[in-house]
Amino acid sequence: MEDIELPPGLRFLRQLVTVLTVVMIVGVVLIAALLVIRLNQPALAIPDQITLPAGTVVVSYTQSQDWFAVVTDENKILIFDLNGQLIQEVDVKID
Repeated sequence: MEDIELPPGLRFLRQLVTVLTVVMIVGVVLIAALLVIRLNQPALAIPDQITLPAGTVVVSYTQSQDWFAVVTDENKILIFDLNGQLIQEVDVKID
């Protein structure tokens, strides 16, 4: 069998398909690696109990590495340290 030389346009298209295949394989491997790294990070520890002022109704809760916050139905944000001590109270003004 003879080697038939491909036309220049078809040769270029073949190279593009090869490059695209390599880029897609690298991308899938990279995404899989990032997911594995991200999902293996330790989760933040959620406190077992939070002592809130009497009559407080919790609407939402959020946490960072150093503190957690509780949003109440009275439009207040109560910020606690990880030991459960109240650090700051923020009144949210809604017009």
